[in-house]
Amino acid sequence: MNAYLITFRDNLSLGYNSRSALLRPIREFIMATEGGEKTLYNDQPPTDGGDDEPEILAALGYKQELKRNRSLFTLLFQSLAIAALPYGEGGPLLSAIYGGGQLSIFVGWIIILFLASSVAVSLAEIASRYPTSAGPYYWSYQLADGPSRTLLSFINGWVWLIGNWTITLSVNFGLASLITATAAIYHPHFEAEPWQLLLIFYAILLASFIICTLGNRFLPMVDIVCAGWTAISIFVICIALSVKAASGRHSASDTLGHYDTSLSGWGGFTFFIGLLPAAYTFSAIGMISAMAEEVHDPTIKVPQAIALSVPVLWFFGLFFVIPICATLPPLLDITDAPGAQALPYIFHTVMGTPGGGLGLMFLVLAITMFCSISITVAASRTTWAFARDDALPLSRVWSKVSPGLGVPVWALVLVTVVQMLLGLINLGSTSAFTAFVSVGVQALQVSYGIPIALSLFHKRTQVSQARWKLPWLAGIVANVVALCWIGFEVVLFSMPTALPVDKTTMNYASVVLMGFMAIAAAWYVVYARKAYRGPPASDGLYF
Repeated sequence: MNAYLITFRDNLSLGYNSRSALLRPIREFIMATEGGEKTLYNDQPPTDGGDDEPEILAALGYKQELKRNRSLFTLLFQSLAIAALPYGEGGPLLSAIYGGGQLSIFVGWIIILFLASSVAVSLAEIASRYPTSAGPYYWSYQLADGPSRTLLSFINGWVWLIGNWTITLSVNFGLASLITATAAIYHPHFEAEPWQLLLIFYAILLASFIICTLGNRFLPMVDIVCAGWTAISIFVICIALSVKAASGRHSASDTLGHYDTSLSGWGGFTFFIGLLPAAYTFSAIGMISAMAEEVHDPTIKVPQAIALSVPVLWFFGLFFVIPICATLPPLLDITDAPGAQALPYIFHTVMGTPGGGLGLMFLVLAITMFCSISITVAASRTTWAFARDDALPLSRVWSKVSPGLGVPVWALVLVTVVQMLLGLINLGSTSAFTAFVSVGVQALQVSYGIPIALSLFHKRTQVSQARWKLPWLAGIVANVVALCWIGFEVVLFSMPTALPVDKTTMNYASVVLMGFMAIAAAWYVVYARKAYRGPPASDGLYF
C-alpha cells in the first residue's frame, strides 16, 4: 500500500498531464485489494457519487475528511439560504431608495440576472474541473503557470478568506440591526446603543456557532426548511403588501419606472447606486463551492447548484421586489427610517399597523437567521481548507476535523472569534464598520475574477475538459461579461451611497481591504514564503 501512495504522491508533485499516469496507482491499489477493476473516469462517470469519491478527491491531492451528506437539492437550498433573498435585497434597500427608487429596484433586478449568471456559470465550469473545498485559490494555482502561481494562490486565498469572513460578518451584524429596527415599529423613538447592538450581534454569533458545531447532520434538513420557509414567506409578503397597501398603490408606470435622482447627489450615476442591494444579494453565489467535499458526485452537483441558484433566486425575487415597488411610501420619508433600515419602516407603513409590520418582519428575521447558519458553515469550510494547505497562522489547529462531530470545530471557532473582534469596531466608528459590508462583496468578486481571468487567458483549455461546461463561444462571452461586471462591481462598492460625504458617511471599503491585505503580506514575509507551497499540484478531473 505504501508503494502505491508514494507513487501517487510523486505523480502529483511532477504535475503529470496524463490522467492515466496520475490515477494508475489508485487503480492498481483498488484491483489489488478488491480483486477487480474499477473505472474512475470515462465518458460516462458515476452519477451516484458512492465508492469513487475518495479517489476523486485524492486525484485533487487531498484525503476525504468530511462526510458527504448533501445532495444537489440541499446544496442548492444552502446556496439560496446564503443569498437570503428578503434580507439580501431588503437589508441594504436604503441604497436603492437613494439610487432612484422603483426604476433602480426593478430594472436593476433584471440587469443583475444576466450579470450574476455570467459569473455563476464561469465559476461553475471551474468548480466542475476542480471540485474541492479549497475553491478559488486552489483554482488559481492550477490554472496559472510558472513559479509565481504559488504567490498568486496565496494572495487569492487571503482575498477569498477575507471575503468569506466579512460577508458572514455583514449578515450577522445586519440581522442584529434588523432586530433593533423592528423594535422601532412599536417604539418609534428607540435607537439601540452601540453596546446593545454588539450584544445582540454576539448572541447571534453564538447561536450560529452552536448549531453549526453540534447539528452538522441536521444542517441539510435546515437548508430544506429554509428554502420552504423562504418561498412561503415571499408569497405571504407579496399578498400582504398587495392587498393592504395602506400607503396607496402606484400606477404601473411608477411601479416599474419611477426614478428620482435628487436624493443621492450622484446625478446621472444615481441608477448604479440603486444596483447595490441586488448585487449584494448575488455576491456570495461562489461560496457554495466550499461544500464540494460534502456532496455526492461533486463534478456535476456543485456546478449545477452554482448555476441554478441565480435564475431560481431571481424568479422568486420578482414576487418580492414588485409588490414593494407598487406600494413604496414616499422615498424621502424612507431615508429617515429608524436605524437606517428601510424594510421594517416600509412593512409598517404599507401594512398600516405595527402588528402587520412585525408579522412580515418576523418572516424576514427567520430567513436571515437561516442565512447566518448556512453562510457560517460555508465560511468555516473555506477557513479549514486554507489552513489545510498551511496558509494561516496556527494552521494545524484550524485544519483539524473533530472525529466525533465531523466538522472543523476550530475553524468554526476562528470564524466566530474574528467576527466578534471586528464587531468591536462599531463601538468606536459606525462608518468604519459599515465598510466591512462592502469589503465582503469586493473581496469575493476579486477572488472569483482571478481564476476566471486565468482560464480565459489560457483559452479555456482546462475547463473545456470539465464534466460540466458551456459551449466554446458561450463560455467566452460569459467569462468576458463576468470580468467586466466584477471590475465595475469592485468600483461600485467603493462609493458612498450619497453625496456630499464627510468622515462619517465616507465609504472606507478600499482602505479596509488594503489593510487586510497588508496583514496577509506581513504574514507571507514572516512565515508563509518559506512554509506555503501552494495546494497540491493536480491536472483536475478529465471527462
